[in-house]
Amino acid sequence: MAIDDWFSASYAQAREKFIAAATAAGAIVRSYPHPLKGPDGGDLAMDLAYLGPRDADRVLVTSSATHGIEGFCGAGCQTGFLATGLHSELPAGMALLHVHAHNPHGFAHERRVTEDNVDLNRNFIDFSAPLPDNPAYEAVHPWLVPSDWDGPARQAADAAIQGFIAANGMFAFQAAVTCGQHGHPDGLFFGGRAPTWSRRTIEALAREYLAGRRHVALIDFHTGLGPRGHGELISVDAPGGDEYLRTVAWYGDEVRTPSSGDSVSADVKGTIETGYHAILANTQSTTIAIEFGTLPPERVLQALRADNWLYLHGAVASETGQAIKREIRAAFYGEDSEWKAMVWERGLDITRKTIRGLADG
Repeated sequence: MAIDDWFSASYAQAREKFIAAATAAGAIVRSYPHPLKGPDGGDLAMDLAYLGPRDADRVLVTSSATHGIEGFCGAGCQTGFLATGLHSELPAGMALLHVHAHNPHGFAHERRVTEDNVDLNRNFIDFSAPLPDNPAYEAVHPWLVPSDWDGPARQAADAAIQGFIAANGMFAFQAAVTCGQHGHPDGLFFGGRAPTWSRRTIEALAREYLAGRRHVALIDFHTGLGPRGHGELISVDAPGGDEYLRTVAWYGDEVRTPSSGDSVSADVKGTIETGYHAILANTQSTTIAIEFGTLPPERVLQALRADNWLYLHGAVASETGQAIKREIRAAFYGEDSEWKAMVWERGLDITRKTIRGLADG
């Protein structure tokens, strides 16, 4: 099969391909149904495929669609891994768990967030403690959510944003917007005020399939930041920490850490990686996010603003709504064969390095 065949045009197609490939590979397939439906009325679920001994002491986990629409990338790689028999390369005592669509609702509706407008990768915090503040976001929030998209409110908001960027730089604006916030449910990068369905389901599957292992490694696939087609490796562990040193030993000096300022990502709290760490508190874990670039950052942020406006005020079926949907899809999915080949080759290389590192560790 050609690489293009593993990637899909919709969530429903991606899910169908993933389950078919997992079944053909002889995997244990499990589905966690989502309570809502897709835009076509179809079922949604977080699906997994488990290959290898049930009592394996080391498990490699791949995950897709933490950020909904970004799932086109990770799901394509996961289906390719299954179709090409990557699991046959596992050494004794190791298993492989593919988690398809952490956020199936966002994937199906081609949004980055969950059904409650929550950024899942900001949702893994302790909600019994005071919610974290983000004063920088407070300053820019009114500009991110104008009441119109083709009128004076949008024009005034855009002018204010350009003034902020001119005074502080693009990365400062990106950090203010993307670090996460818990004060504005109608805003961007909202981390929520309670655990989402996706978080609760991830915690359930991790307890069932990963608890009690000696070592769990996670590769979480993302898109939207960095040079087009390049997959930056991002560790949430602080430089010098045990996990950071382990990731450098596995992948080399290209590992980046947002806390040190050398990553395309801002320093984010409440991520999937920290969530898995908390769930597997008594298990050694090594986690990495791989971030594939698509469009320039200003276009990606503009697409997110537009999609949020559409969620709050617009109609998806309208001409404006369809234009917004085309742009956000382009912001998170490079649909050409060259981009898919770059993603596949990089994803396969990193996954094989993870297998080797987990085998030695």
